[in-house]
Amino acid sequence: MKKRIFVTATNTDIGKTYTTMQLLKEYASQGIEVGAIKLIETGVRDGVYPDGDLLLSTLKELNPKFNDIEVKDIVPISYELPAAPSIASNGVALDFDILTDAIEKLENICDVLIIEGAGGLLVPVDRNFMMIDLITFFSAKALLVTHCSLGCINDTLLSLQLLQNRNIDAMLVFNCRDEDKDFEVVSKPFFVTNDIEVLKTSDNIDTICDVMYNL
Repeated sequence: MKKRIFVTATNTDIGKTYTTMQLLKEYASQGIEVGAIKLIETGVRDGVYPDGDLLLSTLKELNPKFNDIEVKDIVPISYELPAAPSIASNGVALDFDILTDAIEKLENICDVLIIEGAGGLLVPVDRNFMMIDLITFFSAKALLVTHCSLGCINDTLLSLQLLQNRNIDAMLVFNCRDEDKDFEVVSKPFFVTNDIEVLKTSDNIDTICDVMYNL
């Protein structure tokens, strides 16, 4: 089995795809053959995969072995409705065989596979499983992406606690945006005083990659 890194987040629209892209570029710069898969994408309409298309175009630039790969190979399950998979699928049970086959196919052409989740850890993927269950099922290490706006302390601690309760090896990374100028004063002091390292996707991707690779 190749190195599997599962990129998850405290919520939707936090920066999972952006972080995935930065991981891919950094690992590729180190001479590592990279791959990525977004197990489930919702909001796919008229053949347009908002995240999948972006990931595939990037992979073709970074790893020539992906030149023959199609978007459906890196987004094996998709739905039109932009909602939680359990709702977008009308309650259809998740087919783990489809996901397993897709992962195994991509791992034949890469050394590190970035697995991107959808939404946060407790997003229901069907009636029986949540997104966090996929991290364990695929024996991956988790990279938790959190935001830097007001409320990030609560959101981050809840997700970290959930990962710890499940005994999932995880690392925390902050995806700060231009509008998050108050983070250094409003939220960062809490993390620093509680010995929670503040590593940012934009500034510390090399360190993040090194830690995740050896986690």
